[in-house]
Amino acid sequence: MGREFIEIQPEVVAVILLTLAAGWQRACAAEDVNANAGEVLMTERLRDGMRGVLRNSPWKLIVLPGTESRSKASVVLPDGRTDIPLMLIEVFLRTQEHDPHAVIECKRIAGSDTHLCREYVVEGMDRFVREKYGENHAIGFMVGYVLSGSPSESADGVNAYLRRVSRSVDRLAPSDISDGTWQSLHARSKPSMPIRLHHAFLGFAGTPASRT
Repeated sequence: MGREFIEIQPEVVAVILLTLAAGWQRACAAEDVNANAGEVLMTERLRDGMRGVLRNSPWKLIVLPGTESRSKASVVLPDGRTDIPLMLIEVFLRTQEHDPHAVIECKRIAGSDTHLCREYVVEGMDRFVREKYGENHAIGFMVGYVLSGSPSESADGVNAYLRRVSRSVDRLAPSDISDGTWQSLHARSKPSMPIRLHHAFLGFAGTPASRT
């Protein structure tokens, strides 16, 4: 019997995106979270911030530790390290699936930096497209820590890279699920169902890049 394909309803996607935004607000209160901080530190602070938001929340969502993931049943040893794995209580009760039910990959980004835009796609989005993450997921999440410029400029920078490499079909478009977020849809070789990625570009408190 194969693993159940995990779909997430739009209202749950909205909860995850809201938790990300609120968790980032908490993370930015830490003195060591700034545009010069490393990606790992920012992600640790974001995980802690999300847990703080969820502590007294009715949302049935658990932020798991960053962990290595066995993304395919045929893979014996872990083949990837997920930045922010999520467990959804409803999905666990229904499927008994122990691997994360949603994965958030985090990258540094600036719309004017062609290298970071390429890394966002190649070392971020493509991990879902190539099924390194979320092999049995219909939905995935990307976070961009906006080092300079605005969130919309970051989305434009990613789209400019995709155009340069003839992948305009993978472009980011504004989402109607949560204001100030983007989404993209990507074909995969197998399973036949594509994966939809939701993108949250998070700026730093007190800068033009801040979403809040």
